[in-house]
Amino acid sequence: MDPVTLETDRLVLRAFTPADVDAVYEACQDEDIQFYTPVPVPYRRADAERLVGEKLPAQWAEDRDYTLGAFRKDTGALVGSYCLTLISRGVWELGYWAVKEQRGRGYSVEAARALCDWGWDTLDVHRIEWWAMAGNTGSRAVAEKLGFTVEGTLRNRGIANDGKPHDWWVGGLLRP
Repeated sequence: MDPVTLETDRLVLRAFTPADVDAVYEACQDEDIQFYTPVPVPYRRADAERLVGEKLPAQWAEDRDYTLGAFRKDTGALVGSYCLTLISRGVWELGYWAVKEQRGRGYSVEAARALCDWGWDTLDVHRIEWWAMAGNTGSRAVAEKLGFTVEGTLRNRGIANDGKPHDWWVGGLLRP
C-alpha cells in the first residue's frame, strides 16, 4: 500500500520524509521514549535516517506496518509517531510515541483516533491491540481515552532497553 495522508482539526498525519530526520532524532533523545519504546539506545542520527529512509517505506510496501508522523497544522512541528502493525489476521497493534514538548494537549488521542478510524475503514481488522510497559501512564491514558479496555498485566513480558524484564499492560479495542 502507498502511504496515506490523514487530517484532523489540528494535525496532519503523513509518511515521514528525509526533511523529518532531525525532528525524529531530537524526539528520540527523550529518556521516556528510549525507556518505554524499542528505539535503539543511544539513538543516533543514523538511526533516524535509516528509519525514515529505509525501514518505514519498506513496511508500507510490505503491508505489515503503517507508520505516520503527526504534525501540527499551525506550526508544522512534529507531535509524534503513530502506527498500526499487523499481529495476526484481523488483529493490529496500535503503537505511538509523542514528542515531550507536545504531550498533554490531546494530540496523541487525536492522531491515534484518526489512524484507528482509517484502519477500521481500510484494513481487514476486527481488533486493535495496545501494549505498554507497566508504568507508562501517559500511554495508558491515551489508550483509555480512545476506548481501549485494559485487559490485563503480563508479568515480565519483555526486556526493556535497561536490560531488565518488565511487566506490560495489554488492551483491546473491538470494531465499532
